[in-house]
Amino acid sequence: QVRLAESGGGSVQAGGSLSLSCAVSPYVSSRCLGWFRQAPGKAREAVAVIHYGHTTYYAESVEGRFTIAQDNAKNALYLQMVNLKPEDTATYYCAGRSFGLTDCSINASFSYWGQGTQVTVSS
Repeated sequence: QVRLAESGGGSVQAGGSLSLSCAVSPYVSSRCLGWFRQAPGKAREAVAVIHYGHTTYYAESVEGRFTIAQDNAKNALYLQMVNLKPEDTATYYCAGRSFGLTDCSINASFSYWGQGTQVTVSS
């Protein structure tokens, strides 16, 4: 069954903005959710993580430009991206975990992944 499903990727010029959404299944814990990205030839990296819907963690490369948010009433996770740079080009994934885990940080491990959505930023 699909536990996480992203939407909202696309192409934009440098300096532009994009918003990503992720539908989160009730079978995924809402306690700690994250956004990751993977560029061609590079390892997947954490972009932003949110704990209990309000404590947020960001990768240094996106701090001040990306905002993660969560709406439990809608079972949704969001990533607002502004001032995009060509180096932000990647496939973006939302990530979740099973119930019972209490830790949460930018270094947290995740076990559920969406199918990914492409973000392309041209210079």
